[in-house]
This record gives sequence, structure tokens and C-alpha cells, in this order.
Amino acid sequence: MELEWKLFADLKERAGDGRVTVELDEDATVEAALVALVEARPGLDGRVFDADGQLFDHVNVLKNGENVQTSGGGLGTPVEAGDELALFPPVSGGRR
Repeated sequence: MELEWKLFADLKERAGDGRVTVELDEDATVEAALVALVEARPGLDGRVFDADGQLFDHVNVLKNGENVQTSGGGLGTPVEAGDELALFPPVSGGRR
């Protein structure tokens, strides 16, 4: 199945595009989709994964608008055709 990642801020710049399509097995997880993304766009590797291959805590991974780290499923959350995946770096700023 094909799934599309939406990338934001410097992640978009490092990937060279704000949308990246990856090919996955039918029983894939968010983690498999993330690995496929980094394989397709190696410039993301040091920004998404640490030296041990773990997702940086400050990177937000969303599936259908929900953060997978806080929704209970984590990176093991299954994905299906038509799911919307998004990757956000830390967000700061705004008005006081």
C-alpha cells in the first residue's frame, strides 16, 4: 500500500518536499512507515532518529491528526490505506 507523509518546517526542507509517498506492506505500523520515510529521504535521519535509532522525543508523529505517542499506540500503531501521516518538529514561539 502507499501512504503519504506530510512534513513541516525544517523537516520539509531536509526532505526536499512537504509530501513524501512511501510503499508499505499491508500490515505495516507507524514505525515501518517512518523507517520507509527516512530511507526515501536520508536527510531526515539525524533529525528524526538519534544515534541509537530511536525517535527523538521532540519529534511529533501524527496519524489522522492524533499524536501516536500520546494516543496509546506509539510507533506500533497499525496504519491502513488512506491514513494521513504527519511529522512535526518541536514548535515554539507565538504571542505572550
